[in-house]
Amino acid sequence: MRYLRETLCATAAATMTLALAAPALAAEAAPNYVALGDSYSSGVGSREYFEDSGDCLRSPKSYAQLWADANGAALTFNACSGATTDDVNADQLSGLGADTTLVTISVGGNDVGFSGVVQDCLLGSDDSCDSAVSAAEEKGRSELPGKLDTTYANIKQAAPNAQVVVLGYPRLNQPTGDCGIPGFSEAKRQRINAGADVLAGVISERAEAAGFTFADPREVFDGHGVCSDSEWINGPSNPLQESFHPNASGYSEGYLPTLTAAIG
Repeated sequence: MRYLRETLCATAAATMTLALAAPALAAEAAPNYVALGDSYSSGVGSREYFEDSGDCLRSPKSYAQLWADANGAALTFNACSGATTDDVNADQLSGLGADTTLVTISVGGNDVGFSGVVQDCLLGSDDSCDSAVSAAEEKGRSELPGKLDTTYANIKQAAPNAQVVVLGYPRLNQPTGDCGIPGFSEAKRQRINAGADVLAGVISERAEAAGFTFADPREVFDGHGVCSDSEWINGPSNPLQESFHPNASGYSEGYLPTLTAAIG
């Protein structure tokens, strides 16, 4: 009987110890998440920004913040509007470390001149839009791969234990049908979308070469581009910086499910 009592006491004590330790174990398991990249990472287009983020325009409605909130993650939010690969390497990697468990990044659009292409297509002719997109595609094929390789290698070195998810860009436009934007022809919309496909091919190839996961939002955004009946991407906007970026629905209904599926 004495042996039985001692065994029961020992079992109860062990159970209590595990129960007391459970919150600590849960806290240790919380993702240590660092969000890097450009305006599509920071949440531009959502029209709501953290006051202390300044010109980086980091939003509580960005996919990074939404995922962190939903998963109890400790988020280091370094993404910044306007960032190129050089900016990521110079300014955003300090938050990474051996204890980082998740990194997300979308970058490359500014390296190939995203904002200039959109401006040329809105204000110019079909031919000038085609030329602008073609120039961006050439940059994407010739210059961007090396820049991405360097950026991804730096991330891997700084956060060797992290899962890294590279998020691409959606096709921006509803390619056919009526559009209330003067001069924004079907030819222009289709040409911009074709450029997005080229960019996706470059980014996905380099992400996979680095051993990272590529999360492609194009399919989930189809039918929700500029000039669609259910826009998840802003058309020309005031302030101008909101233009041709996902709106709040684009981040919550488009990017967030894309990221969640990629993380697994």
